[in-house]
Amino acid sequence: MATPDTNQPQAAPGGTFAPVVEVRALLATDPIAPITELLHRAYAGQRDRGMDPLAGRQSVEITRQRCYRGQTFVALKPADGPPSGGFAKRLLGVILFQEREDAAFPPWFLRKNVTHFSQFAVEPGLQRSGVGVALLARAEHETLALGATELALSMAEPDGPLREYYERRGYRVVQSWHWPYTNYQSLIMSKALARPKGTR
Repeated sequence: MATPDTNQPQAAPGGTFAPVVEVRALLATDPIAPITELLHRAYAGQRDRGMDPLAGRQSVEITRQRCYRGQTFVALKPADGPPSGGFAKRLLGVILFQEREDAAFPPWFLRKNVTHFSQFAVEPGLQRSGVGVALLARAEHETLALGATELALSMAEPDGPLREYYERRGYRVVQSWHWPYTNYQSLIMSKALARPKGTR
């Protein structure tokens, strides 16, 4: 289903716009390598600042395992809009909803009314163009469809601009956490979701 971008489109570096994106579930036939490469590009800024997020260095096989330990959604350029031609060239962003992990979860993630997302990335040249908003909207939709009322995430505490990004979108800090595969403390942030009028 095509998801209209609810933000006013803004020019990304190079003058690129992404006014409309197609957000859909990852298919078994979709290649994983382009997702891994996108994650590495999107998390490179954190790595340059001394943080070591898993998504910024994981192998294609780890990406594959993670993608299927939850529900992965991808943002793509519309098939009928230029340029198209293959999954890798159309891929704009990715988000992983309700990932299951072997590592212990923060208590907030374990609440019955809470869902969470991870492995969230947008092509660096298209950040602030609305691609991320479309992916977050899909995660919110899935949260409400499950009957939950909070959507949570884990982010690197040292990344001040990222925290501000989430705070502008209604997320608040609910606790701190340390994952065994990162070199920093994480913040668990959560957003209370309102059900659409006329629904129970």
